[in-house]
Amino acid sequence: MSAPQDLSDIRARLKAATSPDTATREAAEARNSVLTKPPGALGRLEEIAIWYAAWRGDARPRIEAPQVLVFAGNHGVAARGVSAFPPEVTVQMVANFEAGGAAINQLSDLAGAAMSAHAIDLETPTEDFTQGPAMDEAGFLFAFNTGWNAVDTGADLLVVGEMGIGNTTSAAAIAHALYGGEAADWTGRGTGVDAAGIALKAQVVADGLAANPGAAKDPLEALRCLGGREIAAMAGAMARARVEGIPVILDGFICTAAAAVLDRTAKGALDHAIAGHASAEQAHIRMLEQLGKVPLLSLDLRLGEGSGAALAIQILKGALACHSGMASFAEAGVSDG
Repeated sequence: MSAPQDLSDIRARLKAATSPDTATREAAEARNSVLTKPPGALGRLEEIAIWYAAWRGDARPRIEAPQVLVFAGNHGVAARGVSAFPPEVTVQMVANFEAGGAAINQLSDLAGAAMSAHAIDLETPTEDFTQGPAMDEAGFLFAFNTGWNAVDTGADLLVVGEMGIGNTTSAAAIAHALYGGEAADWTGRGTGVDAAGIALKAQVVADGLAANPGAAKDPLEALRCLGGREIAAMAGAMARARVEGIPVILDGFICTAAAAVLDRTAKGALDHAIAGHASAEQAHIRMLEQLGKVPLLSLDLRLGEGSGAALAIQILKGALACHSGMASFAEAGVSDG
């Protein structure tokens, strides 16, 4: 499938994306109702197993080919002093991903996921969005389509993660544009800045929206004007997964900001996604509430990289192991009451 040609093409593809298979959902629900357990005894595991089955068109599915994609980009706004770490760390962490030394490598291996890192023009940061758009349309499309083209259409589950010094500020600016309120509502500690650092970040977020007033009127413009290349790529990958019917587990604050852009662009654009965890970034749970997503885990993670979502693969695998592997009352010779 060719990559989108412009912003209108992105909107059209999201709006035309198909829904999960109703007949498969009904078959999965019927199977769940006769498994050897009291009704509802596995709680949300039952719900997410049925959700996954409907998206895969298989009433008794397993996860066999999960994919983890980590995108990296550098932000011009980092020059404003919004991060506790210098931009050089982005390059260094990409090398760590490629060497297999990061947390996401370990969690991907544990989940049996194919993991790859994709650095996008690290030598050229995006523009400082307090002075105007972070990316022009051509640059935005290149980043978005980097994510789109990175998706393995043979994958049966997708996690997207990121690395980019300054990207919690960018994500906060996107959230502010999408949902309004005060800049401080969406601004947190990120990599560990102090109270003065948070205040600086909030001012930068407010300045970003003031410099790009069109961002509050169009979600894709919010991503182009206030985002980073890695955030655009995450959105591109999740959009491709939506079109291909590949379920997605959302990671933390930055991933959720990218996902929120899709949600605001087309109704149902995130129906294929569940929230892997609630991060320690203060605005993340607020954003999940806006999306109507209840996280599977809450472990105070704030690493990024896709780490929380990769860990949550185990929860989804457990749900499917029970749903697809348990015996029915009839098969087990157990009375169902």
